[in-house]
Amino acid sequence: MTALGFLYPGHSAEDDYPRIEQLLGSDVRVDLVHTDIGEDAHRVDALREMGSPERLEAGLAELRLAGAEAVVWACTSGSFVHGWDGAHEQVRGLALAAGMPASSTSFAFVHAIREIEVRRVAVGATYPDDVAQLFADFLRAGGAEVTGVRSSGIVTAAEVGTWGERELFTLARAADSPDAEALLLPDTALHTVAHIPALEKELGKPVLTANQVTVREGLRLADRRVNAPELGALFTREPVVQA
Repeated sequence: MTALGFLYPGHSAEDDYPRIEQLLGSDVRVDLVHTDIGEDAHRVDALREMGSPERLEAGLAELRLAGAEAVVWACTSGSFVHGWDGAHEQVRGLALAAGMPASSTSFAFVHAIREIEVRRVAVGATYPDDVAQLFADFLRAGGAEVTGVRSSGIVTAAEVGTWGERELFTLARAADSPDAEALLLPDTALHTVAHIPALEKELGKPVLTANQVTVREGLRLADRRVNAPELGALFTREPVVQA
């Protein structure tokens, strides 16, 4: 059994995680601890505070007791808002406090892009434009070429959590571009896991979503690879052969 620990801010799309656990199979356990988000606002100062060491470290004892082998800060905006160097400092501090390998969703996106061997990506963000551009800057620092950024201007994770399939597909279609090799949907407050295969089929390319890449990052830290095609191209180790 591989036990993965995740620090998840609030409760907006927490149900993506048990769904992922079910799709991964019986030998991977996904343990989620909710962190205190403070002010729910996609604003730089509020996001920096949300990912502060004190807020993250508060949930570590529970994950250690659960036997987690690795921990991921399951928040994109609460990590990339610190910039490339600051996000590294954040996960280094988390690893030291946790006593286990650690990462964050922002780095999960960078590693997922490398895993599926693409470079040019489009971004469909729920965030206000200034925050969305910070994510694009982070991706560029990680070696990606960002072909375009579509922002939705939503201020709170709570509102993002109310989005359904219609809003999700509308954002994805608007954000995609022909020159992008993959589409990224970076908000962990957005429900995406149930829709990844349909999104990839419609767009004809890999779709990387926040909660999906977060769990893939936990598996990477634990040195596990799992073939789960229902979680999209990122989790498909070999091409699916049609009979």
